Amino acid sequence: MARRAVAATAVIPTATEVWLVVEPLDMRAGTDSLSLRIQNTLGRSPCDGTAYAFRNRRQNRLKLLIWDGTGVWLCQRRLHRGHFIWPTSEARVCMLSAMQWQWLISGVDWQRLDAASPAHWRV
Repeated sequence: MARRAVAATAVIPTATEVWLVVEPLDMRAGTDSLSLRIQNTLGRSPCDGTAYAFRNRRQNRLKLLIWDGTGVWLCQRRLHRGHFIWPTSEARVCMLSAMQWQWLISGVDWQRLDAASPAHWRV
């Protein structure tokens, strides 16, 4: 009797918000240390349905921590060429829209998508 292989597909939950943590992170950090960092540094709960994204110094790797209601997901993405465009601000975190997040993880400069046209430019 032949057995059929059943492929189990896990779906990463969709977050209502994605918060980028501006300061670089040691990528060896795991679920517990990232959750503590969210609580202690940002004063937020890692289990609030928000996704929290962290990056390394070289900006070619990121980690995403998200709570799905029953457990925590920790995902990692690495660009083979280029780097992620991360905000440079005095704030500790930066919130992104779903569209901005999709551009960021593709390696595109998401900050330029909403940039206003230069006022001095003329045809």
